[in-house]
Amino acid sequence: MSDLNLDKLPGGFKGMSEDIGSDQTTFKGVNWGKAMMWIFLLSDTFVFSCFLVAYMKVRASVVEPWPYPSEVFALEMFGVPVPLLLIAIMTFVLITSSGTMALAVKYGYEKNRKMCGWFVLLTAIGGLTFVGMQAFEWSKLIFHDGVRPWGNPFGAEQFGAFFFMITGFHGTHVSIGVIFLFIFARKVTLVASCLLILAL
Repeated sequence: MSDLNLDKLPGGFKGMSEDIGSDQTTFKGVNWGKAMMWIFLLSDTFVFSCFLVAYMKVRASVVEPWPYPSEVFALEMFGVPVPLLLIAIMTFVLITSSGTMALAVKYGYEKNRKMCGWFVLLTAIGGLTFVGMQAFEWSKLIFHDGVRPWGNPFGAEQFGAFFFMITGFHGTHVSIGVIFLFIFARKVTLVASCLLILAL
């Protein structure tokens, strides 16, 4: 980075725009894969932000009452409705999957292929569990409660459209990630097995 002469950049906002406008200055010395991962994460954030802003706008502008989440997403346990139970379990599974992925990355940096492969596999299983619970949630809402993209018995008609669009996009997003994680776990564990056989 010593070959860059940052003193020649203009100060203030103009300097910032020129700095960002030059890939040589912004991404110099940064691994290309890491830069692409950050760009992917930012684009993902923007897409989901657009969905959620549109959801908030519609929810604030409808005249009919919006469905109560504790009523819509309640599960019965021993004949007693427990509000938001499935959502709490799904959130726990996603957070746990983030932890197992962090451990997979840790073992990857340590060049421990066996542990990295196992934790990537655990992350994929967590994602698959989440998608399975989302399928259960959808089937309950569609077949048991009668929620449709064009209407629902709980209140505002727009609820169904936004719920299925946002959760469907997220479920697709997680499903694609799960496929890649299973492929990656298989490759990592195969390489670890081959290295173990070669060591014997």
